[in-house]
Amino acid sequence: MNDQPKIHAAPAAQPPFPEPGVPQIRNINWAGTWALYAKEVRRFLKVQLQTVWAPAITTLMFLVIFIVALGGSGRTVLLRGEAVPFADFIAPGLIIMGMINACFANASFALMVGKVQGTLVDYLMPPIAVGELLFALVASSVTRAMFVGFALWLAMALWPGVHVTPAHLWAVAWFGLLGTSFIAFLGVLTSIWAEKFDHGAAITNFVIGPLALLSGTFYSIDRLPPVFQAISHANPFFYIISGFRYGFVAAADTNVVVGSSVLLALNLVLGGLCYALLKRGWKIKA
Repeated sequence: MNDQPKIHAAPAAQPPFPEPGVPQIRNINWAGTWALYAKEVRRFLKVQLQTVWAPAITTLMFLVIFIVALGGSGRTVLLRGEAVPFADFIAPGLIIMGMINACFANASFALMVGKVQGTLVDYLMPPIAVGELLFALVASSVTRAMFVGFALWLAMALWPGVHVTPAHLWAVAWFGLLGTSFIAFLGVLTSIWAEKFDHGAAITNFVIGPLALLSGTFYSIDRLPPVFQAISHANPFFYIISGFRYGFVAAADTNVVVGSSVLLALNLVLGGLCYALLKRGWKIKA
């Protein structure tokens, strides 16, 4: 009788990487998310003269009109009792306004053009989750806004008599991120709803444009009657521009903590709404 102890063979070690041709996606599809983000960024960079430089130059024209044509170089604006040179007051508002317009244009284009051209399936078939799709679309739109914002900041920094050196860099970055993310979610929501380019243009002309122009970009709301001050406080764009301006001139029309809280809440609400509509496939899936 063999009394030797039995030796059990150890289980074969699992290979650290999947076999070639056998894709494995765990938790988050980083490769797919990055691919979609890179695709969207390359799309607007391929025509950067139209998507980056043209909006920057158009917005810069407002600065030229107000500073040169209206003789605003010696004027000041009272901002919470603090006199701010008019050029320094208007420059941050113009920068973030250009970023808002570029961000919305990018976010509202992707899914809408897929519907018009019949290429929407390119967004639906890849193995990426709804959250990954939404993140890539929003992140690429924020990236385009950053390109436009930097181009505007550089042009204004070189313009004589305009000072755009940040006083609070954290406020510039925080409100720039919160503001463009909110606009990106709004653009994705428009892209989900819109079925043709006229729908997107209607939101741009009748919603985004008026809200941006009537948000305190060119004036301080302290000079408005109480009724219009209340209306301005109901405009979410007001908190974006006021907080972003605070980062440059260290003064704002409203409390930056309140503005930050409002924008953060709006981002969560719009982000959740976009996620729910994409998950449901509303106006996207047959």
